Amino acid sequence: MTDSSLATTPLSLALVGNPNCGKTALFNRLTGSRQKVANYAGATVERKEGFFVLPSGRHARVLDLPGAYSLNATSPDEAVTRDVCLGQHPAEQQPDLLLCVADATNLRLHLRFVLELKRLGRPMVLALNMADAAERRGIRIDKLALERELGLPVIETVAVRKRGASALIEALDGHLPAAPAPLPENADLHAETRRLIDATVSMPNLTNPVDAAIDRWVLHPVVGLAILAIVMLVVFQSVYAWAGPFSDGIEAGMGWLGEQVGAHMPEGLLHSLIVDGVIAGVGGVLVFLPQILILFFFILVLEESGYLPRAAFLLDRFMVGAGLSGRAFIPMLSSFACAIPGIMATRSIPNPRDRFLTILVAPMMTCSARLPVYALLIGAFIPERSVAGIFNLQGLTLFALYMAGIAGALIVAWVARLMRGKNTEEQALMMEIPAWRLPNPNDVLLGLKERGMIFVRRAGTLILALSILLWFLSTFPSPPEGATGPAIDYSFAGRIGHALAFFFEPIGFNWQICVALIPGLAAREVAVAGLASVYAIAGADEANTEQLLSTALSNQWTLATAFALLAWYVFAPQCIATLSVVRRETSSWRATAIWAGLLTGLAYGAAFLTYHITAALT
Repeated sequence: MTDSSLATTPLSLALVGNPNCGKTALFNRLTGSRQKVANYAGATVERKEGFFVLPSGRHARVLDLPGAYSLNATSPDEAVTRDVCLGQHPAEQQPDLLLCVADATNLRLHLRFVLELKRLGRPMVLALNMADAAERRGIRIDKLALERELGLPVIETVAVRKRGASALIEALDGHLPAAPAPLPENADLHAETRRLIDATVSMPNLTNPVDAAIDRWVLHPVVGLAILAIVMLVVFQSVYAWAGPFSDGIEAGMGWLGEQVGAHMPEGLLHSLIVDGVIAGVGGVLVFLPQILILFFFILVLEESGYLPRAAFLLDRFMVGAGLSGRAFIPMLSSFACAIPGIMATRSIPNPRDRFLTILVAPMMTCSARLPVYALLIGAFIPERSVAGIFNLQGLTLFALYMAGIAGALIVAWVARLMRGKNTEEQALMMEIPAWRLPNPNDVLLGLKERGMIFVRRAGTLILALSILLWFLSTFPSPPEGATGPAIDYSFAGRIGHALAFFFEPIGFNWQICVALIPGLAAREVAVAGLASVYAIAGADEANTEQLLSTALSNQWTLATAFALLAWYVFAPQCIATLSVVRRETSSWRATAIWAGLLTGLAYGAAFLTYHITAALT
C-alpha cells in the first residue's frame, strides 16, 4: 500500500489485554472524548469504540475489547474478545492491528496472553503500560531484547500522562508491522513466558513493598471489613450532604426558567403543557443529577484505585455463605449505579449457577434511579439533624436503605441456595489483585461525563416523553360541568389511580402514589415527576419545585405511608430496560417472570410490614 493510500484508509485497531492492565486508560488517552459506548446487538457486552487522528492526518478507529486472560473463553466477555481477534464476530470486522496492552509491573502474568495472541499470526504491537510504575519499583525491561524475542514492536506507555502515548502514536503512523512468526501449537506458553522474563526482565521484588504494607490492613479479616464499612458510609453520607448546593442551584434555575417561559405565554393548555408538564417534569428529575454524579464519582475512584477487587476478595467468605461468589461483589456494587451494567458485569463469572444467582440479586441493590425518590421522601419526612456531632440523620437514613437492599439480596441468595441444594460446580475465587494506583483525573472525568450524559439524554428523551404523557393523563378529560371535586379526580390518571388504590390500600398507598408508580416502570426516577404532576395539578398554582412537592407530601401523607413507599422501592420491580436485560441474559421468559414476581412480592410484603409497624408505633 502506498503512502498516499495509507493516509486515506482508516486504521482499525483493537485494544486487547488482561483486566487491570490500564487498557481503558490508554483508550481514553488515545481517543479523549471522541468515543461512544453501546452494546453489541443481541447481547449486553459493552462495545466501546473511539477515534483519533495520527500526525499524518490518517484517521484511526480504536475498539476497546473486554479484558481477557485467555482466548479459551470462560465467560461471555472473553468470548467477544476471542471472536473479534479471530475475525469471527458477526458485528465486527477483523481489525488491521492488535494493540496488545500489558502491565509492565506484572509481565509474568500478562506475557502469557501476549504469546497466545501471537499464535493468531496477525500484525501486533505490544504496549508496555505503566512503564513509570515499573521504573519506580526498580524493574528493568530490556525492550530491544523483548522485541527481538517476540518478533513484534514493543513500546513503553504511561497512559495517565498527557504525552504518555506519543511514542505509540508515532509508531502507528505508517506501515503496519509484519505479523510475527506464530508459536508452535504444542509450545508450553508458561515455560516460554518464564524464559522471556528471565531473558529480558530484571525485577528486584516480586511485589511492591508499599502495596504489601497497605494490603496488610485493607485485606485484614477484621480491620479490612471495618475499613470497607467506613468507606461505604462515607460514600452515602457524601451523596446526600455534598449534593445540596448543586441541587438547589438546578432547582432554582429550572424554577426561573418556568417563570420566564410562563410569563411570555398566555394561560391555557399549551402554557400548562410547557410549564407544568415539560419544565416541571424534567426539572424534577434533573435536580437529582448531582447526587447521581457523586455516587458515580466514588465508584470510579474505588475502581481506578484498585480497591474493588480487594473488597471482592475480602467479602468472598460472606458471599459464599449466602450462596454467591466473591466475584458477585463487583456486579452488585455496579448495580448501585444502575442495574443494567451490574447485570452486564456478571458475564465475568464463569460458574453458570453463580452467575444466575448474581443476576437474580444484583438489581436489588439501590440503583441511582431510586435516589430521586429516596431524596424526596427523606427530605420531606426525616429532619435535618446531627447525630453524634458528625453524622447527618438524613444521610444515615439513606445508608440504612442501601444496607436494607444488600441484606435483602443476601437473604434471597441464601434461600435460593437452600432451595437449589449444594453447588457441585462451586469454584474457589481466583482473581488478580492489581497494584494500588492514584486514580487518573482525566479517566474519572471522562467516566463522569459519559454517565452524566446518559442521565441527561434520558431526561431529554424518555423522561420528557413520560412527563408529557403524565401531563396528558392528568389533564384530560376535563371535569364535567358542575363538578365539585379536584379536576385530577376526573382525569385518566385519577381513574387509573383510583382503580389501583384497592390493591395498594393495605400498604398505605393513596391513588396519587398508584399513578406515579406506573411511569416508574419505564424509569424509576419518573415517579418523582409523576407525583409532582399529580400534586401540581391537584392544587398548586405556581411552577412546581422540589420544595413545594416535599411540603405537599409531608402535609398530606402519614409517616407510615412515606416509610412504606421507601420500603417498596428497596425491593420494587425494576424498570422495563432491566427486565429486558434479564431476559437476554437468562434467555428465559419464565426466569424473568419469576424474578419480577419475586421482587413484586418482596416489595409488597416489606411495604405492608413497614406501614403497619410504623402506624402502630406512631
